[in-house]
Amino acid sequence: MPLYDYAPTSGHCDRCHGRFEVHQRIADARLTKCPTCRQPVERLISPVKVGGKYSTSDSRVKELGLTKYKKAGDGVYEKTSGKGPNLIGPKSK
Repeated sequence: MPLYDYAPTSGHCDRCHGRFEVHQRIADARLTKCPTCRQPVERLISPVKVGGKYSTSDSRVKELGLTKYKKAGDGVYEKTSGKGPNLIGPKSK
């Protein structure tokens, strides 16, 4: 089951320390209130963690036929390996 992070919509709570995790099925409804303090909560988006035996090196990414980008500015990403456009970002005016 996925682990979801929640936080009070006010951003602060002294009783539940402002953030908590819940194991839920994907089909389960989102929580609307904290089980500890009963404040309204929102589900947070957490970054995906890639680790273990998986490599994200430029050579491995290219070998798999993928493209890797790094942030080059505000909303602009520059290609570091693989096929694809050299830059991704807002259209130039």
